[in-house]
Amino acid sequence: VGLGNIAGVAIAVAVGGPGAVFWMVLAGFLGMSSKFTECTLGQMYRIHDDKGNVSGGPMHYLHKGLEELGMGTFGKVLATIFAVMCIGGSLGGGNMFQANQSAQLVSEIVPIFGEYPWLYGVLLAIAVGLVIVGGIKRIGVAAGAIVPAMCGLYVIAGLVVLIVNASAVPEAFGIIISSAFTTNSVAGGAIGVLIRGFRRAAFSNEAGVGSAAIAHSAATTEEPVREGIVALLEPFIDTIIICTMTGLVIVTSGVHTDETLSGIAVTSAAFATVIPWFPIVLSIAAVLFAFSTMISWSYYGERCWTSLFGTGSSLIYKGLFLVCVFLGSVFSLGSVLDFSDLMILGMAFPNILGCILLSGKVRASLDTYLEKLSSGEMKKVS
Repeated sequence: VGLGNIAGVAIAVAVGGPGAVFWMVLAGFLGMSSKFTECTLGQMYRIHDDKGNVSGGPMHYLHKGLEELGMGTFGKVLATIFAVMCIGGSLGGGNMFQANQSAQLVSEIVPIFGEYPWLYGVLLAIAVGLVIVGGIKRIGVAAGAIVPAMCGLYVIAGLVVLIVNASAVPEAFGIIISSAFTTNSVAGGAIGVLIRGFRRAAFSNEAGVGSAAIAHSAATTEEPVREGIVALLEPFIDTIIICTMTGLVIVTSGVHTDETLSGIAVTSAAFATVIPWFPIVLSIAAVLFAFSTMISWSYYGERCWTSLFGTGSSLIYKGLFLVCVFLGSVFSLGSVLDFSDLMILGMAFPNILGCILLSGKVRASLDTYLEKLSSGEMKKVS
């Protein structure tokens, strides 16, 4: 859970209209299948380096998996393309976008950061740097401490807003569904809504992008399929539940019609219509969500960087990542968002193609897993 759930939904609604929420939910359902496939493959083809560090994800299963199918060269090309795009995605969507949106909201609460955005960038870069130098274990500890509390607080606040605006919820659902299939007086507008909805959904839950498979590859389990099943719950919670809630909060409050607001400020204003002081809490949550997302993406990018340039060069990547934290805090949203979308879209193409080609192997593993489960052979986990 991160700023894709807060700012991403607001951007989708602002650009594609309320109907974009409908397409985000649909993308979440489809994303459950793609995330199951890619995270299962991540476990199946993960490797351990000389230092005992686990490395997995599309850059490995695209190469090794397709090599087993007699397409080694093609698989290596796809793996390389993915790794390059993932590095770009980690610096863009997983870094600069997070810094940009959290800086925008915090500057409204702490004016000095609005006047000197570089100061926020420096402080955030220092905080991120203190965590990412510690590797995956420190990243996991930090994210595990931050995300559950902030997610719970955000959901509770969202439910409060929807309860207060309960009478407007049915109408909001109607607006979302009906506007998903209308052109909004512009030829082809429905296609634009669809594209915006799917883009923001992918940005929110990462399904099909391949990045999540890198993290799930590091999980301790003897059953790759079991990890895939855990992973498929993420798009359901992240997009179908939380993003839908955010969309309803925005639509029921009516702030989506205010053209003076953009990005995360739309979500903040929507919550403020019922909870006037919540923008202060949301600004804190935004920083923590952004922080947890950034340290997670630093791991994704680092794994791809080392797969291309070797483990000895990881410090170069970390330094570049911290520079981008600063740049994201001072750049405009438009340039940051366009770069982020381009890189993440670039990651999806080789990954989805590889998942389709390797789907037979995933299906065979699933069949074996279900047979073991039904026979009682499967070990119980607590």
